[in-house]
Amino acid sequence: MIEAVGLTKRYGVTLAVDQLSFTVPPGQVTGFLGPNGSGKSTTMRMIMGLDGPDAGGVTIHGRRYRDLPWPIREVGALLEAKAIHPGRSAYNHLLFLAQTNSIATSRVDEVLDLVGLTSVARRRAGKFSLGMGQRLGIAAAMLGDPGVLLFDEPVNGLDPEGILWVRTLLKRLAGEGRTVLVSSHLMSEMALTADRLVVIGRGRLIAEQPVDEFISANSTHSVLVRSPRTGELGPAFESAGGQLSRQDDGSLVVTGLSAPLIGDLAAEAGIAVHELTPQTASLEEAFMELTHDSVEFGAHHGEVPAVAGAGPNGEGAR
Repeated sequence: MIEAVGLTKRYGVTLAVDQLSFTVPPGQVTGFLGPNGSGKSTTMRMIMGLDGPDAGGVTIHGRRYRDLPWPIREVGALLEAKAIHPGRSAYNHLLFLAQTNSIATSRVDEVLDLVGLTSVARRRAGKFSLGMGQRLGIAAAMLGDPGVLLFDEPVNGLDPEGILWVRTLLKRLAGEGRTVLVSSHLMSEMALTADRLVVIGRGRLIAEQPVDEFISANSTHSVLVRSPRTGELGPAFESAGGQLSRQDDGSLVVTGLSAPLIGDLAAEAGIAVHELTPQTASLEEAFMELTHDSVEFGAHHGEVPAVAGAGPNGEGAR
């Protein structure tokens, strides 16, 4: 269990995280979402003790990260895929971590096999592609067999097969009762992977709820109607309070009315309906609807916005 209470962090004049409170329970994949500049990476760094909060705090199983006796055995994290010595081989990178944390050497081979890097284990990690670096980072996170895992953009650089592998791995880890927090900008992937969401904008909590509830609460429900006489159906739907959007193929998209009510109205008018399909919004649509006022960096008249403040690596807070 990860629990953040009132987390606040400033970098100069930039308020990166603002009184942020949320929980990440075990046994589920929690998606951590927010626009660029929302404070996701800063929050994950504070969870790992890499940045100290100016106010509030965050605990893992009730203790701060720095108070854990064997952190790598309790918490695994992939926050930066290339956070490795480029001259070391993948095997030696993991061996170093194992030896400095009293982890059996055999575990190195296990995690290399888990992430599919056994055949390149003796190659210098600095020559790895971004996708291979991501796999090595996941191997390092899994080295201590921890019960809590944090992944920041874990599918960056991966091909479709690799993305599917990460999705399956995350679900399996959560299914084993582990606590899994993963951030990503790929909404379609989060819709397939996450069980629940923590959504932030400008450093503040916007939503914390299951994925299906999030989509339902932040999207407009509509129904696709196909009929040879949609022109006659339109006024009946509008009289009942529906809003219409006429499509190029002659069909109607009706919002504000349920599919059963639309069917009843068509039956009362004696008009055949060939299709009556509720339209389900995507996670991306719901996310964009909820966070459009929280986008900090956006193009405007072709200009590139300046960074208002600096994060830990000289960049704006992510």
